Amino acid sequence: MVSSYKTFTLTEQLTNEQIAFFNEHGFIHFKKFINPETVSSIIDASKQVQQNWIDNDLQKVNGVPIKYGKDLDGSPIVQRFAFINQHHQTLSGLLLDPRFNSLLPLAGDGARLGTEEKDGMVFNHYINGPESKFTKMGWHTDGLRDIFYGAKLNPMLNVGIHLSTLKPENGGLKIIPGTHKQSVYQMLFRKKYFLDNKPDPQEVSITPEAGDLTIHDGRLWHRVAESSIRGEESRRRVIYIPIIAGKYAPKDENSPTVFYQRFAGIVK
Repeated sequence: MVSSYKTFTLTEQLTNEQIAFFNEHGFIHFKKFINPETVSSIIDASKQVQQNWIDNDLQKVNGVPIKYGKDLDGSPIVQRFAFINQHHQTLSGLLLDPRFNSLLPLAGDGARLGTEEKDGMVFNHYINGPESKFTKMGWHTDGLRDIFYGAKLNPMLNVGIHLSTLKPENGGLKIIPGTHKQSVYQMLFRKKYFLDNKPDPQEVSITPEAGDLTIHDGRLWHRVAESSIRGEESRRRVIYIPIIAGKYAPKDENSPTVFYQRFAGIVK
């Protein structure tokens, strides 16, 4: 298992080295994208949205089910927010950072941030406690979504903004570099979607510090490993926002729940 790789700094234009690294491996890790104060303000904003959703017993946002769970003290929390950027100006404002524009060419012509498409800005809150409903996620590719949408398999990149500092024992994102170049058959059948969470000999562990940004190609095989730590030290928060190319397909409050999301219970 590879545990180390080169990291970079994101500016308003990618370097040739950064582009080459991403094209070869299908991912790239940028250090200190946002400062600790911004991290704190984003977490505070998520808590405000969480309280609003709990108070209103909101079950779906633009057709996407909300994943609720329990905190360590048994109180209800939101463990997966969809389209959170549409529910707080701190989160929508974050997407105005001009450095995001430097990432768009990695997905090709016509690429854009998917603020109104797919699941919008997703905020994941993992905690490994006695009543947690969201501690890990099995192997999958994001490319499968396009197949469920009945659409052409277009480039889709996932930008991660990490709000927690992780150690290897915290689990977190694991990817298999280079699998963005695989065939459609391999993308569909190399592993059992979401059910298989076993380590892969070729996987790389993404171990960010709070404030880091990562980007990975949606066609890469990746998983979220469960923390071996329980309790408060296992808490981790991360934002994902898609970069999309292809036909514009916004969602709204009347959008139906996509077929595969009806089986969200299998995603831990």
